[in-house]
Amino acid sequence: MLLGPGISHTWVVDARRVLLFRDVVRAGSLTAAAAALGWTQPAVSQQLQRLEREAGCPLLVRGPRGVTPTDAGVALLARADTIAGELRLAEEEVAAVAQLRAGRVRLAAFPSAAATIAPGAIASLTRRHPGLEVSMVEAEPAEAVAAVRADAADLALVFGYDAAPGDLRGLAWTPLTVEPVHLVVPRGGPARLAALSEEPWIAGCPRCRTHLVARCEAAGFAPRLRYESDDYVMVQHLVAQGLGVTLLPASALAAYRHPEVEVHADEALGTRHVGLVHRAGAEQVSAIGAMRSSLLAAIVA
Repeated sequence: MLLGPGISHTWVVDARRVLLFRDVVRAGSLTAAAAALGWTQPAVSQQLQRLEREAGCPLLVRGPRGVTPTDAGVALLARADTIAGELRLAEEEVAAVAQLRAGRVRLAAFPSAAATIAPGAIASLTRRHPGLEVSMVEAEPAEAVAAVRADAADLALVFGYDAAPGDLRGLAWTPLTVEPVHLVVPRGGPARLAALSEEPWIAGCPRCRTHLVARCEAAGFAPRLRYESDDYVMVQHLVAQGLGVTLLPASALAAYRHPEVEVHADEALGTRHVGLVHRAGAEQVSAIGAMRSSLLAAIVA
């Protein structure tokens, strides 16, 4: 706004005072507006005076019969109506998100959890709250945790062998389940790990491969890693064809079980700890908290 030759004024608008100005014009006087708002008349007058100082010009003409907007006041009043409308829409949108009538939540999940735990949890959540937008990407634990840190995912289903993952500094961890790891061999194959020292092995993701090698070494041999794949369906097909043996957690076998493989339990093969990771405090966000609760309920069910 120009105040004079070579003089300019930048006005940082305070929406509260603009809306108060709107209320005063509509009420017709400071006294009537103060009564409607539950304010004192001097308090209303003080806020309007400050608004006019910020605007750099008079906005109201005060008279014995009330107030009349100046030309500048008329222009501001038109914008005030727009501001009021936008704020009302914002209130409605925030309420919709808080009440789970809208909003979004982004989940990252390792492959077998994406096939077993996540679908039922997502389906249950979206049935109860159809306005929610839920998305999921498949990612191994390291990538899923990185996605949460980078705000590319709100929640991550991850795992660690024999304990919770150790790379969660600054993130919240919610344990979901502990699942056994099984030995998977072709039909008629040996049922014990120590008997498989001469067999070719099939390894999975880096975390799974590290666990497999450690378990084989504990049994007295270094495994010959012939094939590598994160796809538990492909891995079982390789085993079924007699091309190798492997270790798979229970959830991978629940997601898919090839009819031509044999599965053997052995406590010496260890366990896999499955849980949820999210930024600390993110569970207070309605959509994220609801997805977290739905995943917890899916495990209980």
